[in-house]
Amino acid sequence: MKPYKKIIVFTFLVFSVNQLFANQIADTVSIVKINVLVGLQFDQVRFHVKPGQKVKLIFSNSDDMSHNLLITKPGSRLEIVNEALQLAEKGPSMDYIPKSASVLWSIPVVNPNQTQTLNFIAPQQPGVYPYVCTLPGHGFIMFGAMYVNADGNMPELKNDLNIPENRRLDNNSALNIQHNEHKVNEEKKIITAKPLHPYTPVSPYLYRVFIEGASPAALAVSLPGNLSYCWDASVCKLSFAWSGGFLDNSELWRGKGDALAKVVGTLFFRDKTEFPLSIGNHDGFQVVDYKGYSLINRYPEFHYTLNGIDVYELIMPNNNGTGLIRKFRIPGGNKIVWFNTNPTDGVSYLSSAGKWKNGKWKLLPKQAKDFSITMSRKEGGLL
Repeated sequence: MKPYKKIIVFTFLVFSVNQLFANQIADTVSIVKINVLVGLQFDQVRFHVKPGQKVKLIFSNSDDMSHNLLITKPGSRLEIVNEALQLAEKGPSMDYIPKSASVLWSIPVVNPNQTQTLNFIAPQQPGVYPYVCTLPGHGFIMFGAMYVNADGNMPELKNDLNIPENRRLDNNSALNIQHNEHKVNEEKKIITAKPLHPYTPVSPYLYRVFIEGASPAALAVSLPGNLSYCWDASVCKLSFAWSGGFLDNSELWRGKGDALAKVVGTLFFRDKTEFPLSIGNHDGFQVVDYKGYSLINRYPEFHYTLNGIDVYELIMPNNNGTGLIRKFRIPGGNKIVWFNTNPTDGVSYLSSAGKWKNGKWKLLPKQAKDFSITMSRKEGGLL
């Protein structure tokens, strides 16, 4: 046999082996099961598949509200989330799935206690492909990552910037603070949820709820001293606060999809500013992006960016039980920070630093690295 014929035969054999290997990958089905956790979270925030592999994704919704699941092109999650918001009144009829080339595959809205399956072939191009729920307010915090590569490499969980920040801890105590709103049996089927309260909760604790005056991404937090507040993750701010009780979730937990949690008590604060913080030009447009929360002695510390600058906010009861203390950290800021107020929001303010100027607290960059705002209820104030 002539040398060039040997080369041709060898090349053909290599091609055949590679083709056989590729066919084996394509014929192997990777089964991925994703469920929903309380707090607008997927229970599985990342998974790996090989390029060209068949994938069977089983999405089960054991939550008390509806969700969808979209897989997008790398780097396009926020683009799709914002496009879904722009659907406005058309959103429900379109399952909040924008018509975009950046959406690769999708599972339409899945109602509570339902399951849907998606079959697809993984992209040939290696990369990190986000998956996300695009119902209003959900997509900023409810997402995960599909890793497509041949060797199965994924970064350490704590260093994975493609998943929500509060899911980068192995023990993930943030997932265990909802006090078993649902009881699940071994087959993952929902058993009847109990009304408020089948236990004696100890403040502080929180629920993710549908509540009037906030988006579906609302978190309601119960504090010691019969104080409570609602944090809206979709707009990254404290929306309102009340005293005298917490929530009546009984209608919501009975499975009524359009039910709202009811405030038990009396509102004493409602935010009426465009946004409570401004960095630099306090009359300029502020861009916010929610990053999640972590627990500090069971109190949630919220993390978001304001014009690209990290902001951390921890909310606690004040010393005499008449209001709240909001502790802010802006460690990387190098501009003046303004804390904005409105005279009709129901509270008076005192800051640990800065100067009061035209209804706003003005803080120098050094002061803004760590400061607190005390909000006390006004006597006879009306909201």
